[in-house]
Amino acid sequence: MPEQVLAGVPRELFTHISSAHCENGAIAVLLHHKGLSLSEPLIFGIGGGLFFSHMPFVRLHGMPVTSFRPLPGQIFRRLSRRLGIRVVTRRFRNPEEAMDALDANLAQGIPTACLVGVFHLPYFPPHYRFHFNAHNLVVFLREGHRYYISDPVMPEVTTLTRDELALVRFAKGTAAPRGKMYWIEEVPENPPLRQAILRGIRRNMYDMLAIPLPFFGVKGIRYLARRMQQWPRRLGSRRAALYLGQVVRMQEEIGTGGAGFRYMYAAFLSEAGRLLRDEDFRSFALEMNHIGDLWRQFAIEAARLCKNRHSENICSGYISVAHYLRLIADAEEAFYKKVWHKARVLLGS
Repeated sequence: MPEQVLAGVPRELFTHISSAHCENGAIAVLLHHKGLSLSEPLIFGIGGGLFFSHMPFVRLHGMPVTSFRPLPGQIFRRLSRRLGIRVVTRRFRNPEEAMDALDANLAQGIPTACLVGVFHLPYFPPHYRFHFNAHNLVVFLREGHRYYISDPVMPEVTTLTRDELALVRFAKGTAAPRGKMYWIEEVPENPPLRQAILRGIRRNMYDMLAIPLPFFGVKGIRYLARRMQQWPRRLGSRRAALYLGQVVRMQEEIGTGGAGFRYMYAAFLSEAGRLLRDEDFRSFALEMNHIGDLWRQFAIEAARLCKNRHSENICSGYISVAHYLRLIADAEEAFYKKVWHKARVLLGS
């Protein structure tokens, strides 16, 4: 394609939306372009974005994985199903095929979301470039070999060359994106928002309370607490600090995480209360904000312990932060039971 030829949505006709979390943000951008404007908290709540898992048998950088989000793509899949949105998703075997398919979409004026690794994203600050292969961005315009990018976590539109975009779309390592791209084909005129909100809440409460395995939801938080207090004795102070630092990093830096997601869910509950005309959701939102504060305090105490890993009272320190996790688990369990009951009552009415 000649350098002067444009393919895609002109910048003046495209709306970039900054968000706290990349998957929510990419969804918001795609929906807005199709004429449906939903807030990030509403997308997050309908898509059942709250989660927790601690899986010592799955490793990232040699350490157990602790996750505060469902699998990449789950939020969009659930949201699409509940609102009746038609979505197309594709993966590829080689970069050239993937880039040609993206070009074909842009030639038709279709903004297209891509799953990428962040380590080689040149517009990311160096300290945010790590091997994480579940970042979402939206490509909306091609000008020769330069692509215009709406990255939800950036304040402004950015650009990548063809080679740079191909590289991040085919990043290596855990959960390699394999050129995944997705776009919206059709949005219904009157999506069933009330039902979608309540079904999203019900599914999220199930995920946090009723998955039978011990690694997930509230049970997973207690499972992590039990293991955490044994880390100094089993691993030694240095490796225990690395494990604890990994938990804090997953909570506070990767994919928004524990406290940030709780605050976002509180905003969702507040907005849901207005849409459903139910005052109980205001108190639910306040309670979830308090739980977010507990997670943030846990992160502060855990980070402090990581820095003082040679303290003589190292074992008691880990017992203390594990106790914090148990307090969080108790608070979340009581909260989710109330909200789950409320959603079932409203769905039955």
